[in-house]
Amino acid sequence: MSETAEYKQGPQEELRAAREAMVKHQIEARGVKQPEVLEAMRRVPRHLYLPAENAGFAYQDSALPIGHGQTISQPYIVGLMTELLQPKPGDKILEIGTGSGYQAAVLAEIGATVHTIEIVEPLAKEAKQTLNEQGYEDLVFVKAGDGFLGWPDAAPFDSVIVTCAVSEIPPPLIEQLKPGGRIVLPLGETLDYQTLTVATKSETGELTFRNVLGVVFVPMTGPHGFK
Repeated sequence: MSETAEYKQGPQEELRAAREAMVKHQIEARGVKQPEVLEAMRRVPRHLYLPAENAGFAYQDSALPIGHGQTISQPYIVGLMTELLQPKPGDKILEIGTGSGYQAAVLAEIGATVHTIEIVEPLAKEAKQTLNEQGYEDLVFVKAGDGFLGWPDAAPFDSVIVTCAVSEIPPPLIEQLKPGGRIVLPLGETLDYQTLTVATKSETGELTFRNVLGVVFVPMTGPHGFK
């Protein structure tokens, strides 16, 4: 067994300590305070959502490659986006860009049901397997497809999280969001800079926007991808 494969299996006490340090120094220290978010990120083993060769870096303060030109977001960004989404137990959330499944797992730990879409079919398959192995088969539903189109058969959603850069909010995602719900996403006109944005849908369907901070995400791909 390789050193990285061994890391993915243990030692558990050291891994728990690494998660605790990640939450304390990378997430809570930067202003993420919602107890449910912090506790979920203490529980979810981030190293299990990474390829074996990168698992040893799981609790570092950085995004990491997961294959197929995609990344797992920096822990702080996962915590911040989760807090901005304001998930509650029983919420139904749409995620665009499953990636490794880590963000969906954090939301499920809070008690939300997550419908998550990944355009890279091998990643969708791997994420579904990992999430099922971690016991989320009744909370997280994964499909391969174009996230721009959303998941109309499962709509409406209490909130939407987009983990890839877009130059505009896809109209289907707005349509599938409940009045009063919010979309959290990296929004921008260039691939080297976006603004993490919260868009809230009014009872009449209009959006109000709040800009949070500058970020850089991999772009939405596919026929309706980043332009």
